[in-house]
Amino acid sequence: MYKIFLLICFPILVFSQKRIEGTIINIGQEKLPQVAVEVYDSQNKLIKTLITDGHGNFVLEGITGDSAKLIVNDLEYARLEKVFNPEKQDVPLILILKKETQDIQAVTLTKQKPLVKRKIDRLEFNVENSNITSLNVWEILKKTPGVTANNDVLGIKGSTSILVTINDKKVMLTGDELKNFLENIQGEELKSVEVITNPPAKYEASGNAILNIVMKKNTIEGYRGIFSSKYIQTQYAKGAVGVSQYYKKNKLSVMGSYNLARGTYYREGTDHVYYVEDQTRWVSTMNRKDRNKGQNTLNFNAEYEADSLTNISLNYSGYFSPKSYGIYNVPTLIYNAQNIAESDYTTINDHHSRSINNTLSFQADRKINEKSRLTWTGYFASNNLMRYQNVLTYLNFINQSPEINNFINQNKNNVQLYSTQADYQWKNDQWQLESGSKYSFVKTRNQLDFSDNNNGELQYRPDKSNTFNYKEHNFALYTSLAYNPGKWNFKAGLRAEKTDLEGVVSEPYEVNKDSYWKLFPTLYIQYSTSNNHQFGLSYGKRISRPSYSSLNPAKSYYNLFSYYQGDPKLKAAIIHNFNFTYTWKEWNFDLYYNKEINPSMEISLQEPSTNSLIYHYTNIEKGQTFGLSLYKNLKIKPWWNISLSENFEYAENYFIGVDNVLYKNKVWNWFSDVSVVFILDKSSDWKLETGHRYYSPSIQGTFSISGSSSTYLVMNKKFFNKKLEASLLFNDIFRTSREKISTKYANQDNFFMDYRDTQSFTVSLKFNFGNQSVKNTKTIKKVEEQGRM
Repeated sequence: MYKIFLLICFPILVFSQKRIEGTIINIGQEKLPQVAVEVYDSQNKLIKTLITDGHGNFVLEGITGDSAKLIVNDLEYARLEKVFNPEKQDVPLILILKKETQDIQAVTLTKQKPLVKRKIDRLEFNVENSNITSLNVWEILKKTPGVTANNDVLGIKGSTSILVTINDKKVMLTGDELKNFLENIQGEELKSVEVITNPPAKYEASGNAILNIVMKKNTIEGYRGIFSSKYIQTQYAKGAVGVSQYYKKNKLSVMGSYNLARGTYYREGTDHVYYVEDQTRWVSTMNRKDRNKGQNTLNFNAEYEADSLTNISLNYSGYFSPKSYGIYNVPTLIYNAQNIAESDYTTINDHHSRSINNTLSFQADRKINEKSRLTWTGYFASNNLMRYQNVLTYLNFINQSPEINNFINQNKNNVQLYSTQADYQWKNDQWQLESGSKYSFVKTRNQLDFSDNNNGELQYRPDKSNTFNYKEHNFALYTSLAYNPGKWNFKAGLRAEKTDLEGVVSEPYEVNKDSYWKLFPTLYIQYSTSNNHQFGLSYGKRISRPSYSSLNPAKSYYNLFSYYQGDPKLKAAIIHNFNFTYTWKEWNFDLYYNKEINPSMEISLQEPSTNSLIYHYTNIEKGQTFGLSLYKNLKIKPWWNISLSENFEYAENYFIGVDNVLYKNKVWNWFSDVSVVFILDKSSDWKLETGHRYYSPSIQGTFSISGSSSTYLVMNKKFFNKKLEASLLFNDIFRTSREKISTKYANQDNFFMDYRDTQSFTVSLKFNFGNQSVKNTKTIKKVEEQGRM
């Protein structure tokens, strides 16, 4: 009987369960997908958690009683609570999320974004409003999850073949020049850093990964400015001053900054070379001190909203280092088989250099209709570098008369890059299409003039001088399609690039030409569960073209027995990247594998016949890396935060040795960065951070690099209604960042002890003036075109 009763009542019970629909939007009327909604009953007990679909919609079913509560606690918006009566709720629920912003006399407080955010195709490290904005951009990059700066060389997940961009524009600097440039950009100007291990089809295919530095946009109406100064004490003193100014009025927004740094830079090391043929050991002590009279960094950006559909912007950045100079006194002792110093020579290297880098870009953005837009970008960059050195050598070899040798060389490098790109974008609630084309042209000129003493007089040596000219045309087409139905997120793209290149060497005369088409597919899949678990899988094919300086075959001598040489026949490396990611409650895991075919890098070669040590840029056979990275930000107390960044990997490099044998260099590697932040006084933003970085031994081609570590402490505090900010930084407190870079196989046996003067004490002051609070920007009147959308 009870079965018949249930059968009769079941339809009534089913249809009595009320179905309530809801939508989450922001104040701009944008529907917000992938937002978690917590549902509580009248006893404040969590019933379930829902996730909005691709249209920002959610559905409540099975909710009974006369009272229930919804809580939306999204990290990008202010917390929202909504109490309602399920029995009387006859219309859809509309939940509007707002940014939590308030005006305070000298600073704008905005609800802080998560420090690390995983997107389908990148990891976003949000620097804005964090404790580390008191650091410069170089130091911030070293703290970015997934990024290493071992031996001052940036790397991402085991590879140093990365492309550095600022607001998606390529930076035409490498090595120490890039480091100096980024050190002179204040962290205050930085919004975020994007680590793009598998760049989408929109980006050029060059480089294993992209490190994109996103600068702030001016959102404050009126005029404001920042004046900053910095004193740095390492082995020698350095100083820096800078000013940044912002202006925004109606349709126009302008930003300009200038930073000047000067001081003395120091680096110490010892070079050991063992020649098995004659059983000698050559030991050189190199303590290098360089004075720089001025490193000038300029940035200018102007944006103009011509109407509600059209936005144009102009950006310029420049780096000028008019003179860096020094005199190195390098003694070398030569030990025999009995470990007795039987010969020696001393090198005195008097040198100076000049560097000029300019970047100019123009962008126009036009909204075609409600769903599509078109963007055109024009870009020009140039890098001009001049190095001059006068090298005097006092020779005192056994069984030979003492001798003095002198040579002079001057190296001029000029690189110019022209680029134009058109991008089209169409999107609706679930689909997004991107497509475009790009053309770029690069030309370089490298000229080396060499003179040495012949019969007591300096004479020009055409056989040791060289001119190298290089041209490269690159044309690309790309398209990508993304689909976001709700919990799932898909994206796929294809980029085709045609490259034509020509390199001309003067001595000996040689012409190298090549032309090729390459296809670069990308694929991304992401899945988010209702309880905030997120899984991602991606694949990308890349190409790593050699830097322009590494193609130059001219021999750049350090002394009589050592020089650097590039290779005009360098091949472009092909790279395959695979990533599996998992994210939950700010736990970020990344399991990765990458394989490089013919990667190019600097290696060392000994020539026993001339007792020369050559640093040669060349291709090796292949390299592969697999590893696991972890990042977590732990909030122990409201005033106590801990950040963990750990990376474990296994790396292999295969290379053909001087004896034509295939060698494998391999290592298990661990990188760790742990930092602790204490908020000592919230009202004055008084914060203290201490941290420790550890690098276990690593490899690069023929090189094995020893482990190193560094401990730092930084403290910030604001005064005078937060208009003045002071910070102290102690870096490499225990002086533990020294490294040993060694090569040992066949008859190759050499190593170099290197310390880059990283132990430092820095005092920084920053003063904010002008308007520092947000005002409501006037709404731009809709034009006729927008009215027809």
